[in-house]
Amino acid sequence: MNRREYSAGAVKFSFWFMEFKAVVKLLSEGMTLDEVKEKNQKENIFGAPTTLRAGQIFSTVSARVKALDVSFYSIFMDSDLATQKLFALAGAMAHDTLFFDFVYEVVREKMIIGSNELSDSDINIFFRNKQLQDEKVAKWTDATLNRLGRTYKTMLFEAGMTDKGTPRTILKPILDPAMEHWLLDNGMEPIVKALTGVR
Repeated sequence: MNRREYSAGAVKFSFWFMEFKAVVKLLSEGMTLDEVKEKNQKENIFGAPTTLRAGQIFSTVSARVKALDVSFYSIFMDSDLATQKLFALAGAMAHDTLFFDFVYEVVREKMIIGSNELSDSDINIFFRNKQLQDEKVAKWTDATLNRLGRTYKTMLFEAGMTDKGTPRTILKPILDPAMEHWLLDNGMEPIVKALTGVR
């Protein structure tokens, strides 16, 4: 798994599961990413409100898909909805190092100690720690951090990892064996640990 520089880009992003699924489906049918990009430009396959947004969605979703090896397509297409959502979450984590760290350091730790509560203070503490560790994050405004926190909560909720309560309840997933094997075989053991709450 490649670690990338921390980014606040996720403030503009969403979970985009249906879009992720649409791209994987087209790729599994033999299209290339360039062809999917062209199809999106011509047909607005995501039903985006503007051309700019359509391009932004494609750019983010395709980066998440590329962060996983092409060998996941067939497993994804054969999986149930819950597993497909976890694949989309794994793609987001593999693409966005700060989001991965959040799930690994906060959500995973909660599951390990047997706590199923994710509160706003947990999110705030995570960002404060990152601001002490990273000069780039230290420069981000509170407004940016609040928006990032909201994005992370939305992504976890839409992936089925939490409910929508206050505080959020963490819903520990049971990984489909095919997905778990695929992640382990492709050097993504940290994602398995993050999703299942193991040391």
